[in-house]
Amino acid sequence: MAKAAATKGPVYYATGKRKTSAARVFLKPGTGKVNVNLLPIDKYLPTEVSLVKALQPFAVTDTRNAYDAEITVAGGGKSGQAGAICHGITRALLVADGEKLRAVLKKAGLVTRDDRMVERKKYGLHKARKRGQYSKR
Repeated sequence: MAKAAATKGPVYYATGKRKTSAARVFLKPGTGKVNVNLLPIDKYLPTEVSLVKALQPFAVTDTRNAYDAEITVAGGGKSGQAGAICHGITRALLVADGEKLRAVLKKAGLVTRDDRMVERKKYGLHKARKRGQYSKR
């Protein structure tokens, strides 16, 4: 992301994670443009729910039009990627202006990483916990 680093003014970087997705977020002061993997965020994320989830830190802190964001995200599905973007934007905002925004972001529950992962499949079972049908005879 040399393009993001070559801009004038400060650039705030943070990494966000959710399930198996990881998002690298570069925030810089601007007009509110958000690009994910070189696409506008509304073109990249398929549903309104995932779009709202990804941009939740901006809505909570009322900084939607204060920063431009260049985001690269990889791994997992679109829902996990939206969560990773949310976590990355939160952490980048904390780097940018932590003392002012931390209390608001913490109250909204966005600072803590959601560490839930998919449980692995065990041998002898159909899924992680699903067993075969019991047969009495």
